[in-house]
Amino acid sequence: MNTLRLLLYYIIASAVFAFDASAVSVRLSGKSGSRAVMINPPASTGLNAVYVVPASEGISAEISGTSSNAEWYIFDSRGAAFAELLTDHETLSADKGYIIEDSGSKFYFWITDWSKAPFIAGNLEIETSDCSSTELIFTGEAQRLSYQTITGRTMEIDREIILSYFTLEQNGETAAFNQIIQTRSLPFINERISLPSPLCSTRFILTGDRFLQEWNQEIEIQSGILTPTAVSAAVSVEQLQRDALNEQKNGDSSFGGSAPVDMIFRAAVSDAVVFTEWQISTDPEFINIILRERSPEWDYTFNESGTYYVRFMCANASGECDWFSDNYMVSIGESRLRCPNAFSPGASEGVNDEWKVSYKSIISFECHIFNRLGVKMAELHDPSQGWNGKYKGSFVKPGVYYYVIKALGADGKKYNLSGDINIVGSRSR
Repeated sequence: MNTLRLLLYYIIASAVFAFDASAVSVRLSGKSGSRAVMINPPASTGLNAVYVVPASEGISAEISGTSSNAEWYIFDSRGAAFAELLTDHETLSADKGYIIEDSGSKFYFWITDWSKAPFIAGNLEIETSDCSSTELIFTGEAQRLSYQTITGRTMEIDREIILSYFTLEQNGETAAFNQIIQTRSLPFINERISLPSPLCSTRFILTGDRFLQEWNQEIEIQSGILTPTAVSAAVSVEQLQRDALNEQKNGDSSFGGSAPVDMIFRAAVSDAVVFTEWQISTDPEFINIILRERSPEWDYTFNESGTYYVRFMCANASGECDWFSDNYMVSIGESRLRCPNAFSPGASEGVNDEWKVSYKSIISFECHIFNRLGVKMAELHDPSQGWNGKYKGSFVKPGVYYYVIKALGADGKKYNLSGDINIVGSRSR
């Protein structure tokens, strides 16, 4: 029989929802004159509204949008299928559902009594705080508030109790921290509150709930001051770029390439950090750490070929809490050095008008250029430099010249090179 009755209710309800109940307005007041707080429930509940009243006594309703012929029904936690006709609706009861039917349209609402699960002030104490989480103990009360749907299903009401405290947040992509207020909305509170450990000294503040705020009776509870133990860091890694066109570079965007590779390492740390260290290893597991640097700001040049891994770590005073950055891979290529044998200085500007070696990972370089008589035409001390075909400010004559190069690669390879330079099409003057 109950199953048949429930099925009949669903059929009727489906038809009812075709009507517009938005014209109906219900305002509830308690005995003290405090207005009920209305909540818009999900459509799946079948309810048009949920009202939270401060107490169950003396609830009165102001109704608009219905005629004098409207009929009232009341139902309990079993659902609207068990609704009964209500002849006297001057005073309503909490923790009940109601139906207002007028000209075939129905308005469904539920009343929840806040006083059955009040927000009662108590102490807010810091029980534990470790590297990852902090546990707070609340000695007051703020249990679950709920209502029933038209099918008798229990739904939770979000009390919107706000927990706020300070912590640190990384400033975008830079190696810096900003202090921010962290807020967390709690639908209810059991005895314990768990949250990520703050990164700076702070108090924890509970305010609410949303209903007390509406009734101008908001509660604020503060904890003592937390001294942080958790640690973190904001890290940035940058490679300085060179614009020498004759230097062979990596084809991708990874760190490294042609030595020397100049790197800038920067780290900002949270308040509890007392130990910092940059580490360079030859393996990604950091078993073989070849270099350590304690300063959080570090400029370093890679001069030897190979693959290196860099990371930053920090720890608090006890060493119980530590933090490690991502691994940054730096690949330094093997050396290369090739010398052109001809160029045409002054013949066509920007086109083969300067003699330069093509190189990669050359960390020491010395080049001397002579004419046939052994007179030194130019001297270069950086592989990015070139000879423009001039001697004492004027272009030399076309012909054969000679270079002698001594260089050292990042891989330890020594270069002792010599050869011809043919100047063709020079504009002598």
